[in-house]
Amino acid sequence: MIIVLKPQASEKDANEILDKIASLGLKPLYMPGIERTVLGALGDERILSQLHLDAYPMVDEIKPVLSPYKLVSRELQSHDSIVSIGGVKVGGGAFTVIAGPCSVESQTQLFGISEMLNTQNITLLRGGAFKPRTSPYSFQGLGVEGLTLLKAAREKYDLGIVSEIIDPNDAELMHDYIDCYQIGARNMQNFRLLEAVGKHPDKAVLLKRGMSATIEELLLAAEYIINAGNPNVILCERGIRTFETATRNTLDLNAVALLKEKTHLPVLVDPSHGTGVKSLINPLSRAAVAVGADGIIVETHLNPKEALSDGHQALTGDDFATLMADIKPFVTAAGKTL
Repeated sequence: MIIVLKPQASEKDANEILDKIASLGLKPLYMPGIERTVLGALGDERILSQLHLDAYPMVDEIKPVLSPYKLVSRELQSHDSIVSIGGVKVGGGAFTVIAGPCSVESQTQLFGISEMLNTQNITLLRGGAFKPRTSPYSFQGLGVEGLTLLKAAREKYDLGIVSEIIDPNDAELMHDYIDCYQIGARNMQNFRLLEAVGKHPDKAVLLKRGMSATIEELLLAAEYIINAGNPNVILCERGIRTFETATRNTLDLNAVALLKEKTHLPVLVDPSHGTGVKSLINPLSRAAVAVGADGIIVETHLNPKEALSDGHQALTGDDFATLMADIKPFVTAAGKTL
């Protein structure tokens, strides 16, 4: 439920209503605006109907939130959210590029990629310390050793760190090593994991769409995180599984445009997993800019032939430099900044 207050309503008037909402066990939301203050009440619809807020003289309008996802909906917040990853803004007119290897393999590998990112003025490094793999015989990541290397790269090269979490019990462990929890496609509906990262509002969360998930399911997964207390959620379209086998996945750019209509959260695109074809990453990155994405996340490796995971879709340093040069005019045309 959305409660719009009259222009002359004071903070005291708002607090009186918020206290009423909270006293009935509902979740109160306070959203002051330039012209009007808007309040929200979330919870059991049977209790919502008993609030009788129209009796308050400073209440101008009461509207139901029709979307099943309340907190991420533009019904509740019309303006775009801006999320910070280690001080780097995602959304709000910026086009953010996150790059790095699929897996952290060694200090030499990670520092080499970090140096390359510095030369391109990229300030966000991705790298997996814990890797969920389809085969139990594939490289599973370095674990804590990988986190230690990521933290060292952050300090040496002044980078924000994005790394995947696969176990709710690792949220505390990873907290001091990273700036953004990444939740991968396989865990999009791991609800205990969503709630665990939701309890750390000082960190961003990059939530990837499940490979067979609908857009509504993605938004409801984001709702879990925000409802647990962390509003700093970034969505990521990373391709879905379809009948097509020519590419690893089908990058659903429809979803990006639709998400920008449905939610105020920033939306990134992962053309590396979305295509699984190295030569397609550049054109699909440009398409992501054109369709309204707030950024991309791409895999890079200085020696893809030796990569322990996903080397076939990793960009070399030269490939990445070409990508950055090629997307720049598209970003400018979209009215955004790199």
